[in-house]
Amino acid sequence: MKEFNVAEVGGGSYRPLAILRWVMVIIFVSFGMQKFTPQSAQGIAQFISNSPFISWLSVFGLRGEAYVLGVAEFVIAALLAAGSFSPVSSALGSFMGMVTFAITWSFFFTTPDVVKWSLSSDPMAWNLTGEFLFKDIVLLCVCAVLFLASLPRSVVRLRTE
Repeated sequence: MKEFNVAEVGGGSYRPLAILRWVMVIIFVSFGMQKFTPQSAQGIAQFISNSPFISWLSVFGLRGEAYVLGVAEFVIAALLAAGSFSPVSSALGSFMGMVTFAITWSFFFTTPDVVKWSLSSDPMAWNLTGEFLFKDIVLLCVCAVLFLASLPRSVVRLRTE
């Protein structure tokens, strides 16, 4: 099996992926920092309590569940940053980012009253919380691109020779 790849040493159209990496590092650091504020802990409680994937975090209490998520986001940021030098860190960090955003995207469907589904003229009406969550599909896709770009060429052929 060939070696994993790092965008920072790629050429041509592959190189701009490094920008995506550093944007995601900034995003994960800022999201992680927010989790250590009382407002954020309170704000994410409704999502956690209704999630079939992370509701178990409630065993840590309101602030503790936010701290766990904050630490996880800092770890992802560190792995993505290290990924500019270590292709395996790049793959691991971007995969963890994909999981994170897949879970937060699921809140769009699992949190009550975020979306009102109907057969009216507006079949999918969401509130501000829904709008906030909807952006996570884009962030999930960015992490997916970084993940695929990190894989060995024999697994995924994203670069042109």
